Amino acid sequence: MKKFLTSIILIMSVILMISCAGGKKSGGYELALITDVGTIDDRSFNQGSWEGLKKYADEKGISHKYYQPAQKTTDAYVDAIDLAVSAGAKLVVTPGFLFEPAVYRAQDNHPNVSFVLLDGTPQDGTYTDFRIETNVYSVLYAEEQAGFLAGYAAVKDGYTNLGVMAGMAVPAVIRFGYGFVQGANYAAKEMGLTSGAVKINYTYVGNFNATPENQTLATSWYQSGVQVIFAPAGGAGNSVMSAAEQNNGLVIGVDIDQSSESETVITSAMKMLGESVYNAIDDFYNNKFPGGQSVILDAKVNGIGLPMETSKFQKFTQNDYDMIYKKLTGGEVKVLTDKDAENVTQLPLDIAKVNFIQ
Repeated sequence: MKKFLTSIILIMSVILMISCAGGKKSGGYELALITDVGTIDDRSFNQGSWEGLKKYADEKGISHKYYQPAQKTTDAYVDAIDLAVSAGAKLVVTPGFLFEPAVYRAQDNHPNVSFVLLDGTPQDGTYTDFRIETNVYSVLYAEEQAGFLAGYAAVKDGYTNLGVMAGMAVPAVIRFGYGFVQGANYAAKEMGLTSGAVKINYTYVGNFNATPENQTLATSWYQSGVQVIFAPAGGAGNSVMSAAEQNNGLVIGVDIDQSSESETVITSAMKMLGESVYNAIDDFYNNKFPGGQSVILDAKVNGIGLPMETSKFQKFTQNDYDMIYKKLTGGEVKVLTDKDAENVTQLPLDIAKVNFIQ
C-alpha cells in the first residue's frame, strides 16, 4: 500500500511539473527562457521577456518552458541552457547582460540552436573578447532615450526636485540615468525655468536588491524634499516604492510598466521587451532570424517609451508625449550616453543642477 501511494505521489509531482512549464508537445519544449535566478513574475526583465515568448507560443501552439538556474553564475546559466536544449529547445531567450559569458559559450556548444540575448552581446567574461555567431541575435535598447522621456515628462508635469537612485553602474543603468538628467534639463529649458531650478540627487547603490539600506536612503531623500525618484535599480526599486508609500513620495519605474507595483509609480521608462522577444521568435519561424547581429532598438523602431495609458501625470499629456517622441525619432533631440561623458556631472546642462552622491 505504501509503495502504491508513493508511486501516485511521484506521478502527481511529474504532472504538476509539466503543467507549470507551459505548453508541452511530443519532441520537448521548442521555446525556452532562462531566468536570471529571479522568477517570471519579477515585474522586470524576466517577466517582460516571458510574456513576449508566451504570447507567441500560445498564439501559434508552440511548446514552451522557462528554466530557473540554481545560482547566479555563468556555469549555472550554461547548465540551464544545456538543460533547455536537451529538452528540445530550438530557440532560447536569455534576458539580461549577465548572460553574455554564458551565451558566448553556448553559441559554440549548441550551433544548431538559436539564441536571443537581451541587453547584451556575447563576451568571454573579461570584456576583452566579444564574438557573436550566426545563431545569436543580440538585442540592445536606447536606455538613454527612455530615461530622457521620463525626465522630460517629470519636469513637464511640474516636478523640480528629483532623484536618480540607480543600481549598479553598468552601461544600461548608466544610460538610463544620463538620459533622465538630460530630459529634465531639456524640459526645464523649454519651459524657460531659471538656472538651477531643477535639482537632481544622483547615486548608484551598488546592487539590485530590495534592502532596508536602500529603503532608508530613499526615505532620507523624500524627507529632504525630493518629490520623484527614478529607480533603474532592479529589485532595489521596490525599496524606493516602499519608501515612497510611507513618505508621500513618487516613483518612476523602469524596464516594463511597473504601475501595478505601487500607487506611487507615476510612469515607467520602458524597454519594449515583450515586443522584442515576440518579433525575434516570429522572425525565427519565418526563416528571417537576424543571427550574427547586434542591434539597438530606439524610438525610431518603437523600442522604448512611456506607458501613457497607465501613467499618472497631471499636466503632461499624450500630445506632449507624441511631440517629444517625434523629436527623438526625427533626430531633432540627440541624447548623450556614457560614451559621450564619463560622469553625469560632465553632461552639458544649463538648467538642472545635479548633486552626484558617491
